Amino acid sequence: MTIFKEKVGEEYLTTPEVKELLADIEADRAADEERELRYELARAIEHVNRFAVLDPEESLELVAELEELEKVDEKTAYKIADLLPRDRTELRAVFAKERYALDGDELDEILDVVAKYV
Repeated sequence: MTIFKEKVGEEYLTTPEVKELLADIEADRAADEERELRYELARAIEHVNRFAVLDPEESLELVAELEELEKVDEKTAYKIADLLPRDRTELRAVFAKERYALDGDELDEILDVVAKYV
């Protein structure tokens, strides 16, 4: 007999959004002296503090603008918003698992959108 947890839903979040959520959790834990900050949570907070560059609102605007492009789906838009690639090589890495390849003009179009926010 195996026990599985039911997957209730799935939602994509950008790193700045996660940073905001984890800051709230960290503040709650700091208020309660008996609850310690677990290792995994501390590492997650450290990670988002290091890599969250944009504000949550800016990151969501970037995602919305990327989703308007033809070859960028929701999942890829969130990945690009988290990584903020600066050149074609970094952007190609995002699309490496896709069944299609983007030409130079399509890559430049995406990079132009990212450049507005960086």
